[in-house]
Amino acid sequence: MVRRENDTTRRYVHLSTGNYNAITAQIYADLGFFTCNPDFGSDASNLFNALTGYSKKEDYRKFLVAPLAMRKRFAALIDREIKWAKKGVPAKLIFKMNALIDAEFVRHLYRASQAGVQIELLIRSMCGLRPGIPGLSENIKVTSIVGRFLEHARIYYFHNGGNPDILSGSADLMPRNLDRRIETLFPIEDPVLKQELVEILDIGRSDRANARLLRDDGSYERIAPGEDDPIRDSQIELIARARNG
Repeated sequence: MVRRENDTTRRYVHLSTGNYNAITAQIYADLGFFTCNPDFGSDASNLFNALTGYSKKEDYRKFLVAPLAMRKRFAALIDREIKWAKKGVPAKLIFKMNALIDAEFVRHLYRASQAGVQIELLIRSMCGLRPGIPGLSENIKVTSIVGRFLEHARIYYFHNGGNPDILSGSADLMPRNLDRRIETLFPIEDPVLKQELVEILDIGRSDRANARLLRDDGSYERIAPGEDDPIRDSQIELIARARNG
């Protein structure tokens, strides 16, 4: 949306992890981001101009755009975490997505685990990675949450030596998203919003009502609460959080 405000023109952009579908919106759990940041506005305009053939723009200020540069730039962020681990600095990746079946990124996450990066994956659907295998993926934990609503948000957290980078957007780590579609991921930079996404991830990681843990043999095991753990339903908690503002 473009508005004339005083003597300037300002662009407003809404970015989301889902699409604008009135039917799926009733059962899909997505995230949306509304901003008037000029860099985001410029990227959105350039992306739509590229889609309509008016531009051949390939580099963007904020967006990671597939199939142009998303794969390369996302891989570089994982490599950065591997470098932190090799320096002896705590390194962590927390990814929330629909599916992980891209062979290149499966191997990349294996290498990160072998380097000592702690990896937590919240993957609702298909996962082509086997966690917990000694010498390969013992630092990887995979959880699937299946509840009342379809988990559809994508959040990618990179610890970055204590100065986290967080991406959100439409892309899963699948060949169709990375190589055969126009997809975007965008950074969340505002400290308050970054903390909000960290808390959403933490709520999902603590689910003891809908969560199942992927084992090293490919089977799933329901996560039962411990003696002192409440039976936490992450979706109910997120609904309450949204209602309370």
